[in-house]
Amino acid sequence: MAEFCTPNPLPAAAESRRSFLSGVALRGLGVSIALPVLDSLPGIRTARALAAEPMIPVRMAFLYVPNGVNLEHWRPTGVDRDFSLGRSLAPLQSLKNEIQLITGLAHRNGTGGPDGPGDHARATSTILTGVRPRKTAGADIRAGISVDQVAARGIGQHTRLPSLELSCDAVRKSGECDSGYSCAYSYNMSWRSANEPATAESNPRLVFERLFGAGNALERKASLQSRQEKQRSILDFVVSEARSLNTQLGSADKSKLDQYLTCLREIENQIIRVEQLGLPSVKDRSLPAKPPVAYSEHIRLMADMLVLAFQTDSTRIATFMLAFDGSNREFPEIGVNDGHHTLSHHEGNANKLEKIARIDHFYAEQLAYFLERLSAVKESDGGSLLDHSMIVYSSGISDGNKHRHDDLPVILAGRAGGQLSTGRHLQLPKEQPMSNLFLTMLDLIGAPEKQFGDATGPLDAVRA
Repeated sequence: MAEFCTPNPLPAAAESRRSFLSGVALRGLGVSIALPVLDSLPGIRTARALAAEPMIPVRMAFLYVPNGVNLEHWRPTGVDRDFSLGRSLAPLQSLKNEIQLITGLAHRNGTGGPDGPGDHARATSTILTGVRPRKTAGADIRAGISVDQVAARGIGQHTRLPSLELSCDAVRKSGECDSGYSCAYSYNMSWRSANEPATAESNPRLVFERLFGAGNALERKASLQSRQEKQRSILDFVVSEARSLNTQLGSADKSKLDQYLTCLREIENQIIRVEQLGLPSVKDRSLPAKPPVAYSEHIRLMADMLVLAFQTDSTRIATFMLAFDGSNREFPEIGVNDGHHTLSHHEGNANKLEKIARIDHFYAEQLAYFLERLSAVKESDGGSLLDHSMIVYSSGISDGNKHRHDDLPVILAGRAGGQLSTGRHLQLPKEQPMSNLFLTMLDLIGAPEKQFGDATGPLDAVRA
């Protein structure tokens, strides 16, 4: 893939200014493509004059990996700024100054307590809610509103999509998946209400359509069908507008627009190729041993679109489940042909622990890819999209063998516009509810709450 497109969206300082800028897009039949900031356009110069100090929005995303980690190779050595990454996190070495590793966070409501087995279902359903789910495999599911949806209620009105939910697994919302727990718990980390999960999308084509399709659902469906029948790109439907716009642009902006549209076409071509190969389906608790699409390709394609969603200000809040907890996915592309969940019950076996470390390393590579893409997007203040983001990468289990929900593996990346401290290992003095971190993040993104989940207070230690 060519150099990733880096549009430079000018964020809204006020709703009236946002309404003015919402017209900066290419529109065609069933298509609306948000554009990067183009200095040649008189409207952009006027909009910039409306705000001498442009307010750049903070974005927030939560990435989830299943089944815990090999703690020996995950944990960093040293504390504060004098720390070294563990072997599993080596892919993040070049991003070391952009992250905080946090040890000492826990989800007590993920433990068995009075409910017994079902740690994987509880891991996923508590990770962003901090609430113990009701143990049921029926329709009477009950968890809690997740932090992303609380944020969406607070600031979601400023973007076209209040939030975006992604997954690399086909989502299930019924049936039993884990020791008497509904599949709704295992497959959903985002919850709009106590009994309504926010269903994630795993099909890259549908995510692309949601981001760049225009009109209602029927119109978008008709547009997609028309393009597929005629084998045309989404950009073919806005080519005349693009040509007209080019006549108003200077040479630098023409190059910027061309780079951006080229990137969109390349992503679309990737999606078409993925569609031709097909997507893995989910049966019971595991994916096929050899999915027809490379897992890393699926992850990175979804990550590319999440970057596009943030940089075009289509949304500022997202969740991304790389796999559901309890997943027994195999990793043939890194030479691990055993199921992940099976390996997680390692019982101290050195061979199994080594394979878990390789899986952890694989996931760290995907995180590094996503963070590097965010870092490549420059914003109007000269900082990067990553600088203005808060990215949480975590699992709801630490040691999969013992199903521990304490000492969770947590990475907080980005500076939230200068509000977060980075380049350090934050070792908390005692186990603290992970909800404490979320309480602080809600404040930083502009959706403050007095209480969230099982929080005992904000985790101000992460602040700059």
